[in-house]
Amino acid sequence: MNLPNSITLVRLVMVIIFTVALAAGAAVSPVAAESAPFDGWFVVVSLPACVALWAFVLGAVSDFFDGHLARKYGLVTNLGKLLDPLADKILVCAAFVYLSSVGMCPFWVTILILFREFLVTGLRQLAALKGVALAADLSGKWKTGLQLGFCIACLFHLAYGGNAPQPLRFLSVGEGGVWCRSFFLWGSVLLTVWSGLHYLVRGRHLLHG
Repeated sequence: MNLPNSITLVRLVMVIIFTVALAAGAAVSPVAAESAPFDGWFVVVSLPACVALWAFVLGAVSDFFDGHLARKYGLVTNLGKLLDPLADKILVCAAFVYLSSVGMCPFWVTILILFREFLVTGLRQLAALKGVALAADLSGKWKTGLQLGFCIACLFHLAYGGNAPQPLRFLSVGEGGVWCRSFFLWGSVLLTVWSGLHYLVRGRHLLHG
């Protein structure tokens, strides 16, 4: 068990903590979170949402380090190739499903994201069976970054609401919070469609026969 794989396992633990925290707490109303009175520095509106937020952030940050270390030091393994994308997809998809359930993300967006992930996973599996590499492209990486940004902004809003101090209140309340979340959401939607079509075009030869 090398260091990158250990980091990936930590991310899987963060996925479990994230989902358990969301399941343990009742769904937080975005309106109630925003209207919470400011009572001091980082007063928590919802403890489960707060735990979920920081588990998600830690999981998102660890995603950069395990891949970077694996490539830099030649520690890429079959276990890492399996667990790394699996942990990423579970973390992001679980967040979008939850955010749709509390009304912060349209359901069709979550369905679109799930469809794209299943499509790319299927194409990569076909590529692996035929001994072809279907590497991640830049649009997919930007898509992931915008999706993570949207999820973090929404979870921050649900965890702290109107209690977030400056300058972080732009992530949470008022027109700034709405603009920030909208930017990440619609940017991720555009890149989800674009990267999905790009993968489909690149892997179309895999579907022949």
